[in-house]
Amino acid sequence: MSDNILRPIYVIGHKNPDTDSIASAIAYAYLKQQKEPEELFVAARCGNISSETQYVLDRFDFQPPRFIGDVRTQVRDMEMRRIAGVSEDMSLKDAWEIMKEHKVVTLCITEGKKLTALITTGDIMESYMGSYEANTLSDAKTSYTNIVATLDAEMLVGDINDVQTEGKVIIASGTPDAMEEQISPHDIVILGNRYESQLCAIEMEADCIIVCAGAKVTESIKRLATEKGCKIIVTPHDTFTVARLIYQSMPLRYFMRSKDLQTFKADDIIEDVLPIMASTRHRYFPVVDSAGNYKGMVSRRNFLGARKKKVILVDHNEKTQTVNGIEAAELLEIIDHHRLGTVTTSKPVFFRNQPVGCTCTIIYQMFQDEGVDIPEEIAGLMLSAIISDTLLYRSPTCTNADRIAGDNLARIAGVDPEELAKAMFQAGSNLGGKSASEILHQDYKKFTAGRHTIAVGQISTMDLNEVETIKEKVQPEMEKLREQDNVDLLFFMVTNILKESSDVLFSGNGAEIILETGFNITSRDHKSVFLPGVVSRKKQMVPVITETMQ
Repeated sequence: MSDNILRPIYVIGHKNPDTDSIASAIAYAYLKQQKEPEELFVAARCGNISSETQYVLDRFDFQPPRFIGDVRTQVRDMEMRRIAGVSEDMSLKDAWEIMKEHKVVTLCITEGKKLTALITTGDIMESYMGSYEANTLSDAKTSYTNIVATLDAEMLVGDINDVQTEGKVIIASGTPDAMEEQISPHDIVILGNRYESQLCAIEMEADCIIVCAGAKVTESIKRLATEKGCKIIVTPHDTFTVARLIYQSMPLRYFMRSKDLQTFKADDIIEDVLPIMASTRHRYFPVVDSAGNYKGMVSRRNFLGARKKKVILVDHNEKTQTVNGIEAAELLEIIDHHRLGTVTTSKPVFFRNQPVGCTCTIIYQMFQDEGVDIPEEIAGLMLSAIISDTLLYRSPTCTNADRIAGDNLARIAGVDPEELAKAMFQAGSNLGGKSASEILHQDYKKFTAGRHTIAVGQISTMDLNEVETIKEKVQPEMEKLREQDNVDLLFFMVTNILKESSDVLFSGNGAEIILETGFNITSRDHKSVFLPGVVSRKKQMVPVITETMQ
């Protein structure tokens, strides 16, 4: 059966996600799901959760969105043949029937959920064309369950759960005297309805007699067989057919290949898999998960129908900020409140960009436009995002639309914005045992200005003493962090919400001159500048930096 699983549409924010990025993904995925229930919208993230955002998620009882580090097409995005794994005890005949039914040339053999081996039509055909030794059936440890099923037979005497481990297969012919020369203990004897032949085989200590053409077996033969421990199987097929079919009862384990299996993981990127597939002769390849559990099979033909991941971007449109592999995905929508960046699309997409303080403000308006009620807990998330991005309405990016959205969301969520803000910012600026890198990257975005790559991190606090503590921890590491991040210029805003000001640390050739020129101030120690009234990265920092560089 082919793979008809509904594929998700990921709603995802930027790398190093802030509260708005995470809340927007969750809220917009919910809105889209209400409007398009036939689809599956999944909130996602491509970075770690900050302390502030984790506090908000915990407070309103949400799990972090699913982590998606790369949206390039994966093996899991291909049409997969989800044919169940089979047991190594299965007969060749049954395996062949399954292959014919599903029109495949490979079956995967599993133990529990684990992939252990493969069998192909080539392996089965090779077994049919080979010449068997008389004792091959016992060498293969063939079960009587398989023998009876393969011969469409019935076991009259004996335990069908037994396994043949000794003896050969012979066709009884001639007189009983001649049979005595042929039969050895533990043999399986194929014969007809002659009483004398059946009696002779049992007396010669055969393990089993197979009576062909549906012949009757007398009670005396049944009693003797029971006494001697000889099984009796009756089949409707003639002797020739039984001789041909019986070797098809052998288990797959005798022919399967369990070494050097070429498998793919569901998470493997298709462009990495193609060279491997092209270099092997197999038509079908097993797919396993990270634990080695069998998931299905893919073929070369399936690559032609591999479907790109569908993605909706929220709270950004800069390529440097977006999830890895976005150029290989199908971008459906962008919902953002930042400047126009560098994300390009191969076809028109729905793009809503408004000059407001927070993406969740736009999403709030979209809830209103669509007439969809906002659940209490989602209202709390969206309010938190607006508080975070507008610094409780103190940021110059804050608009009347943000205030209206915040007031209405606070009423729906039953939350005091002042109390929520204080708790959020305290959680976000709590250093605990965090390294300088962790502090810098809590809220961190990259931008391009001409040929230069710029990164601006920001942390907000309502604790006056904490500003100096943060600076003392991060400042000595700025140059090293800039080199690690491979950016030309690195700025880090330590924003005091109560004083509505920022201390800006910097690193990189020309960074100090850019700040001094752009903001018309003088650096105090050649390591940082104090910017009164500057609290917004988007509206105050980045525009000044890029314009000054130009």
